[in-house]
Amino acid sequence: MSSGIANANDISPKKKLRIAVIPGDGIGQEVMPEGVACMKAACKRFNIDIEFDESFNDWATCDRYLKEGSMLPDNWKSVLSQYDAIYFGAVGDPEKVPDHISLWGSLIQFRREFDQYISLRPCRLLPGIECPLANKKIGDIDFWVVRENTEGEYSSVGGKMFPGTDREFVIQDTIMTRTGVDRVLKYAFELAQSRPKKHLTSATKSNGISISMPYWDERVKAMAEGYGDVKVDKFHIDILCAFFVLRPEMFDVVVGSNLFGDILSDLGPACTGSIGVAPSGNINPTGLFPSLFEPVHGSAPDIAGKGIANPIGMIWAGQMMLEHFGCKDAADKVMQAIEEALGKGGPEVITRDLGGKGDCKGLGKHILELIETL
Repeated sequence: MSSGIANANDISPKKKLRIAVIPGDGIGQEVMPEGVACMKAACKRFNIDIEFDESFNDWATCDRYLKEGSMLPDNWKSVLSQYDAIYFGAVGDPEKVPDHISLWGSLIQFRREFDQYISLRPCRLLPGIECPLANKKIGDIDFWVVRENTEGEYSSVGGKMFPGTDREFVIQDTIMTRTGVDRVLKYAFELAQSRPKKHLTSATKSNGISISMPYWDERVKAMAEGYGDVKVDKFHIDILCAFFVLRPEMFDVVVGSNLFGDILSDLGPACTGSIGVAPSGNINPTGLFPSLFEPVHGSAPDIAGKGIANPIGMIWAGQMMLEHFGCKDAADKVMQAIEEALGKGGPEVITRDLGGKGDCKGLGKHILELIETL
């Protein structure tokens, strides 16, 4: 089943695509080779001209930080600007480097400097994955969360005064610009318009956050005037979270600010039982800068090197990347292979974190073979 990602932007593979491969920390080093192998197989089968540059093995790693004092080299932006996308594994090892240093020194840099203002995550019930919600079957849960990714509540504007005294206080401001809000809403409306349900849900909290959230609601209403065929509703974030659990089948495309989108884009996959295999896209829809595609499972340093991690999130992130570039047939085939492997692979293939007895390499190889033969 196609996700509709490509319909939400105008990027198409009219030239050779160049992808910067950054495995990063922890299990990123294990799952990335399986992801790249599966992407190469799909591109070969569908004659897609694409190059995966795997020369960035020490970029965005805590080991590099300990050695060089930075997560990335000084010229990282000029180097990566030459690529069409970044295929990213994971970052972080808090035993070596505090998370705020590793994250802000790499992934956040990519999002901000490359204006990846869309964070896109699928929330989809997959075969072979036990749903934590009762009486849900394949097809019942299939929606997208679109998150504003560069401003809002995570704008880092504010500070602390009078530290260590009774007068100590902190302020952190939410910044919502018309440009920032409108462009994420436009993306979400166009994605909803491309899907059969044509249904958009907006996350708000205008009954408690009395300035920024009413502004968000105003912009949703204004944007909706240009999409008369899209059904629009809104819910306050607290009851919206409850409905994710109680009525997930009611959603199609959900759009939220940076904070609300952050919460919902984890809760949604968790409701399908798939947060351990879920992917994410950090997207610049204009194509002026490279977009970034990654699994959401993190670096998991406690299991790194043990073959426990499953590569599905990495492969699914690659599937999103193919769809982003308009490679629909290849993307559909990768998704078909993932679902076939999960539904029929059996315990000898499925990794231990998903209840099987297999390992990362074995599952990756199985999915690759399915891409080649299905």
